Amino acid sequence: MSTHETRLVDTFGRGHRDLRVSLTDRCSLRCTYCMPADFADWIPSAELLTTDELMTVLEVAIDEGIDEVRLTGGEPLLRPDAVDVVRRINALPRPPRVSITTNGLRLAAQAGALRDAGLERVNISLDTLDRERFKKMTHRDRLDDVLAGLAAAKAAGLAPVKVNAVLMPGVNDDEAVPMLRRALDEGWRLRFIEQMPLDAGGLWNRASMISAEQILENLSTAFDLTPVPVRGSAPAEEFFVNGGPETVGIIASVTRPFCGNCDRMRLTADGQLRNCLFARDETDLRAILRDPDFDHSQVLDGIRERLHLSVAAKLPGHGINDPAFIQPPRPMSAIGG
Repeated sequence: MSTHETRLVDTFGRGHRDLRVSLTDRCSLRCTYCMPADFADWIPSAELLTTDELMTVLEVAIDEGIDEVRLTGGEPLLRPDAVDVVRRINALPRPPRVSITTNGLRLAAQAGALRDAGLERVNISLDTLDRERFKKMTHRDRLDDVLAGLAAAKAAGLAPVKVNAVLMPGVNDDEAVPMLRRALDEGWRLRFIEQMPLDAGGLWNRASMISAEQILENLSTAFDLTPVPVRGSAPAEEFFVNGGPETVGIIASVTRPFCGNCDRMRLTADGQLRNCLFARDETDLRAILRDPDFDHSQVLDGIRERLHLSVAAKLPGHGINDPAFIQPPRPMSAIGG
């Protein structure tokens, strides 16, 4: 793991060490808070970064101070060479910590290979424990596959196994307590995520979303929750459950933004660098990677320059609660979580 100081420091003094890398915008589920059931506005395959191009970007980013890489999507395990991507990242001169966010559908078959390739841990999306609700929320009857993926991740030693859940009003907002009970039984590290304005269907509604305060009130009917004193740059606010050591987390991007400690950047599957999940501007790295007039040294210098320009342009916060906020034109599946 890299221990050198990051040079990716913005104008507000925030150092950047975490790069979220989208491997594909495709997904095998159709979660209602992410995309419509008939969504098909995919990025053309020719525009996606090749693995060699991705490794070139990562070499520069790591040299500038990135020491953690999270592979995302869409569904990253839909990329045929996802295991090889993990292996190649870990073969870099200063390999970062590597994790993955997945819907879990392919994890039962790939958990062992991913661990052998150097993957450290997984975040698995699971919004309900009820089969019929799962079918309704995702338009797929695949709950058993997600649960099998969770079991495989644990068996492979991908620790901790984190579970991400989004609660929606009138859909699954009564499952906070049952999900935490199941997580404690299974050894999962559960994190609830406030629904964010990043859905392709434009259904997000600030007035009706389930807030962090509501989640805490619900959980407190069955558990004694006490704040974990140190948070750092982590997006989740953690709480000890019944005195600990087990914890539950809440990522409250909307009602309790944590922008002041953000250390993350994002690389989309088509090679666009984003300094904020909610940014409306992107920095094109693919154009440099594919410029026929650039030799390898010029490509590296160009990527390095654009990394710093992107960081320098980062705003103090995402502005969701500003009346002038405009949802990014790209949905979460195209940005990478």
